[in-house]
Amino acid sequence: MIAFLRRISLTQWIIISMFVGLGIGAAFPEQSQHLKVVSNIFLRLIKCIIVPIIFGTLVVGIAGHSDDLKAVGRLALKSIIYFEIVTTLALAVGLLAVNLIKPGVGVILPAAAKGPEVARPQTAQEMIEHIFPKSFFESAANNDVLQVVVFAVIFAVALTQVRGKPKETMLNFFEGLSEVMFKFTGLVMKFAPFGIGAAMAVTVGHSGLAVLKNLALLVLTLYGALIVFVLAVLWPVALLARIPVLKFLKAVKEPALIAFTTTSSDAALPDAFKKMIAFGVPKRIVSFVLPTGYSFNLDGSTLYLAVASVFVAQAAGVELTISQQLLMMLTLMLTTKGIAAVPRASLVILMGTLSSFNLPLAGVALILGVDELMDMARTTVNLVGNCLASAVMARSEGEFNPPVEEAK
Repeated sequence: MIAFLRRISLTQWIIISMFVGLGIGAAFPEQSQHLKVVSNIFLRLIKCIIVPIIFGTLVVGIAGHSDDLKAVGRLALKSIIYFEIVTTLALAVGLLAVNLIKPGVGVILPAAAKGPEVARPQTAQEMIEHIFPKSFFESAANNDVLQVVVFAVIFAVALTQVRGKPKETMLNFFEGLSEVMFKFTGLVMKFAPFGIGAAMAVTVGHSGLAVLKNLALLVLTLYGALIVFVLAVLWPVALLARIPVLKFLKAVKEPALIAFTTTSSDAALPDAFKKMIAFGVPKRIVSFVLPTGYSFNLDGSTLYLAVASVFVAQAAGVELTISQQLLMMLTLMLTTKGIAAVPRASLVILMGTLSSFNLPLAGVALILGVDELMDMARTTVNLVGNCLASAVMARSEGEFNPPVEEAK
């Protein structure tokens, strides 16, 4: 019996725990809420890994290749161009889906419904200022990935200008930090089935199995649009970049499951780091593209925002012209940059956008009932899209080297 249990892989344990959590949440909805402490412990352990693993790998990736700083700038430029093209396509797919299916038509918004407190939309100046940290420790404490990346890049460039033993000492320290944090991740991942099972139980217990009843069409529209996006955009991109699709899917299945069940890209980030490096993407590329993508390449979230914003307009009976919808998409394209990769952060952007276009926030209150289910899908696509981006960038740099058994 023990030998049989040992043969069950981590992925299989995660899947088993998902179904067990689903059953517990459905059978004991009130009692299942007590399991939130287990899922919160797992998320806390995962989130405490993010800053040291990003900082360590990024510093070593840049300062360890100080003779080729042009390559770092080239990678950054190519990554940003790639991110903009893919997220624009995500917005286009979402816009097409919501206009074709019209999930909001016929919905009557309750007069008394109130959305959460509106977050004032950031100005362009505020968005630019937010990129640069005023305190590394504050950015680290808040898990502000974009600010940590900016600080790490500047720190690494400064380190390249240091010579001799001080530079060697610092590089050895950060290299050691990265290795330790990967081992740390391995230990935390052993707890994943418990944390993920608890998260699933809490979600189902809170929302109920009938959560799709009133907003099934919206949820199906989003899931269908995300599937179309994966098949029509991400798959062709993988083929064009000569990325072995089946092997890639095998590499990202565990991080994707974590993203799906926890609705947090951050929770899946450490495991995604390990899997993509094992897949053959160099550390320097993974450590730059993944965290940067979490701020600039949230494909699932941008597609969701296109669907959700037009859904609210349809539910409110507001006819948006094509030019208005395109302006709304441009606004979303700008405001999603730097969005926190945490559960339901997209709602903040959605509320700001609806406010900008004088659309009722009662629509957000309506969406909240099924947002957890939609968050699962969009977060998974965010994760998969960023993992693919790291592999594509590695191929473009001529540094994609999958293991021999992976290349067959």
